[in-house]
Amino acid sequence: MSIEFQHYDDAGARALRDTVEDVYRRSYVDAIASGDPFNSPEEFMRRFDSYSSPRNTGFEYVLATVGGTPAGQIWGWSLPPNAAWWGGLHLDDPETDIEEFTTETGSRTFGLSEIMVCKEYSGQGIARAMHDELLAGRPEERATLLVDPDNPRAYERYLRWGWRRIGYLRPGWPDAPRFDVLIRP
Repeated sequence: MSIEFQHYDDAGARALRDTVEDVYRRSYVDAIASGDPFNSPEEFMRRFDSYSSPRNTGFEYVLATVGGTPAGQIWGWSLPPNAAWWGGLHLDDPETDIEEFTTETGSRTFGLSEIMVCKEYSGQGIARAMHDELLAGRPEERATLLVDPDNPRAYERYLRWGWRRIGYLRPGWPDAPRFDVLIRP
């Protein structure tokens, strides 16, 4: 199996909005079927529109294809000064200075927002390949992501890929669950 990657900025990603939604629907089949409002395609696409906004500098979207067919996608952006990303953060280590930890410069931290692989391509190494493809070219000194602690499959993979838990938070999105916060250099 040969995986091809296409990189896009915010405008390029927004131009692929139908593909983004299609990959989401083919990746999150069970979550969508659960009826949880947070996982509805409409809510997901509302979040995508916000994520891919020009205000998120350093936004990068990578589409993975196999034989020309979209198989997965991943994206994120550089966290700006006063990033809302860290809102409500509870750090595991009480000795860590939260203000120092969450101070952003616009080039300190890359927020990896989404990674998904279409169900029919699951278990073939595409998630790891996209992860490495996206992060390899990033100039930031560290990266962060949010993971559902009730998703052991994803959580275990992130830990194997070099991520470590530093705390937890609940994003400000309507119906958002509580996530563990992971970080890696």
